[in-house]
Amino acid sequence: MTVLPAAEWRERAGLCRIIAALTADGGAVKAVGGAVRDTLLGLPVADIDLATPLVPQEVTRRLEAVDVKVIPTGIAHGTVTAIASGDHHEITTLRRDVETDGRRATVAFAEDWREDAARRDFTINALYADPGTGVIDDWFGGLADLDAGRVAFIGDAATRIAEDHLRILRFYRFAARFGRGELDPVSHAAVVTARQSLKSLSRERIADELLKILALPDPRAIIGQMAADGIFAVLLPELDGTFATTLDRLIAGERAAAVAPASLRRLAALLPPDAATAEQVASRLRLSTRQRKHLAALGRHRGDIALPIRRLAYAIGIDAARDVHLVAGDPAAVALLSGWQLPELPLRGGDIVARGIAAGPEVARILKAVEAAWVAEDFPGAPRVAELVDQKIGRASDWRQ
Repeated sequence: MTVLPAAEWRERAGLCRIIAALTADGGAVKAVGGAVRDTLLGLPVADIDLATPLVPQEVTRRLEAVDVKVIPTGIAHGTVTAIASGDHHEITTLRRDVETDGRRATVAFAEDWREDAARRDFTINALYADPGTGVIDDWFGGLADLDAGRVAFIGDAATRIAEDHLRILRFYRFAARFGRGELDPVSHAAVVTARQSLKSLSRERIADELLKILALPDPRAIIGQMAADGIFAVLLPELDGTFATTLDRLIAGERAAAVAPASLRRLAALLPPDAATAEQVASRLRLSTRQRKHLAALGRHRGDIALPIRRLAYAIGIDAARDVHLVAGDPAAVALLSGWQLPELPLRGGDIVARGIAAGPEVARILKAVEAAWVAEDFPGAPRVAELVDQKIGRASDWRQ
């Protein structure tokens, strides 16, 4: 019998209130998935998901009776979110699949823990633990796979993938996070065979999973494997032929500059240095407007590292300028942005009018010329700006004469 190690999350007051309510009068509840897996691995636990044979209405009734707020976040699939002591916990009724089409599933509630576990994706995610005693239920060899660093589908891999095609990408992500050594050959062969089914998924789901992969501490090996397996030929045909070199350079730069990984920056490293291509990818993946603009800026300006980084930052923003230099292999310049904020030109059109220039196009022209000189001189203070104004006004006067 394997028992879950002691862990801080098991003692949280809010969770204990939930467990007490759901286990009263013959009820039952178990922690499942990531909380169990990550506790066994000694990793920080972010989310504590729970499973119970109680139907959602009964879960809600019991929790509201003890003043726990309940939100019906996925009621059609038996999931509610309980908020206690500031913590959010997803609580899902045991289920079995009635019908699946690779994108969504129709489920029926069940009372059999093993049946619920059988519909999950990987053996290491189908571990259940009694939150009180810590006793672990493992029906499909998840503990052995966790010890071996093996990510494997439960049962028939092709069947698991057919239930939800996103599991193809999840396989690569979990293999990168928890795998050691060679990929499980049966599971690996199944995802490669099924790769064309990725086309049936929503673009938002693909983008979310791809960005999660790119956000891993070091995704280079798994990205290379995905490219070799033809995954990117399906979901990112714009993949640049030199992506591996660019990604190597970027991750080395992130480490040298002590910059946290960023999935969008790494996505830019997979693409050619071209704004139109970046726009195309962002549109297809249904990225947000902010993400699209950022990705396009990296595609457009990757050749601009000869320009001082603060000058580039003034033009496209601090985050974009930092990422341009990191992707292009110039991490040393990033230090110049540390603690720096975009300055504001200490000059207005009225200041120029006060010097005797009539309001109109001439004021705008002088203002623009002063700003260009101010940027070129690395944003000097107001006294120097006043000198630049006088110079530009003097030149304008000379030109008119």
